Amino acid sequence: MTKAKGTSDKNLFNVVQELDKNPVNSHQAQQLEQDSMDRRHQDALNHDEPTDLEHQRS
Repeated sequence: MTKAKGTSDKNLFNVVQELDKNPVNSHQAQQLEQDSMDRRHQDALNHDEPTDLEHQRS
């Protein structure tokens, strides 16, 4: 699949928007960091490859 010229990458655009956020206090900074860590954790879970795909028969 090819992209139309002149369109930006949605994921990259979202990252830029997140980096533009300036926390107003330490609590908000902690919340932004926790959101980032939660997304990383969920991404890791989504890319997990389970090893128990084949059921062993007795």
